[in-house]
Amino acid sequence: MTPLVSVVMPAFNAAGYIDAAITSVLRQTLKNLELLVVDDGSSDETASVVARRAAADQRVSLFRQANAGPGPARNTGFGAARGRFFAFLDSDDAWTPTFLERQVALLESRPDVDVVFGNAWCRGGPRDRHPARSTAPDPRRLRLEDLLADDSLHFIMAVFRREVVDRVHGFDPRFWTNEEYEMWLRAGLAGFTFARNPEPLGWYTCRPGSLSSSEVRMLEGALRVLAHTRPALAAGSPERAILERSAARYEAVLAAARVRDSLSRRDASAAGKHLAALHAQRGGWLLGLAAWLPSAAVVAYRIREQLRGEHRAKRSAA
Repeated sequence: MTPLVSVVMPAFNAAGYIDAAITSVLRQTLKNLELLVVDDGSSDETASVVARRAAADQRVSLFRQANAGPGPARNTGFGAARGRFFAFLDSDDAWTPTFLERQVALLESRPDVDVVFGNAWCRGGPRDRHPARSTAPDPRRLRLEDLLADDSLHFIMAVFRREVVDRVHGFDPRFWTNEEYEMWLRAGLAGFTFARNPEPLGWYTCRPGSLSSSEVRMLEGALRVLAHTRPALAAGSPERAILERSAARYEAVLAAARVRDSLSRRDASAAGKHLAALHAQRGGWLLGLAAWLPSAAVVAYRIREQLRGEHRAKRSAA
């Protein structure tokens, strides 16, 4: 039987947690699915874990390739997928049992929508147990200009019609971060439309060291995506104006993120450079003083973070 949904899961050194992700797929209330796991050059037991699950459930398939990044790994899954709908799940995330049922129902009831972005509870990180995205009702049909204005509208837990991949040919292998955002912008340029299901129906893992864990890296990635998209938008068009406003906003946020990153690493030299850049952008005597005395700024930052940690610990214990 041809599956209704093809779930594509890239995996790299995921042996410690991929079993739970696979279980969450196989426990879906929507049973007519296939799970395509692409081992992207792992050096641990990821392939063995997946092979064991594939032997026990014919809906699971394992593919192996040399390490090429999450985008090319998902492209490998696309090439083998048979479903009418595609879905993403990363190997360290998980779905509630009704995730696919709810997302597919929305697509089937909305022929004017091609992609449905989901939502999930954060697991780990500073937003632990908080929703990854807004939970406010959002009945809008989103277009390219909406994604350009607000990249938080999209989310990795997406379900979409296979025609999207047929038209835009999947991921651009040059992007190792923000690769979904780049693909969704190309989909928007091709005329595809989007919607959000704001109800959290999964768990989104925030792991130290993951590609998405660095604020600086993600902001730099978003700016690369916008720079890559810019030539496709006519000069003077509303969409181009939206892109330029978003790029300016990301640049401002990135300047502050670089300061925080250098302070957290106790790198006074880098902190001084980034504080000077932020001061040039924003002004203010306090930033100027911090740029002049970056070592003192590092100490002040460490004290503030220690106090914040103690406050969080007290709240958790209460």
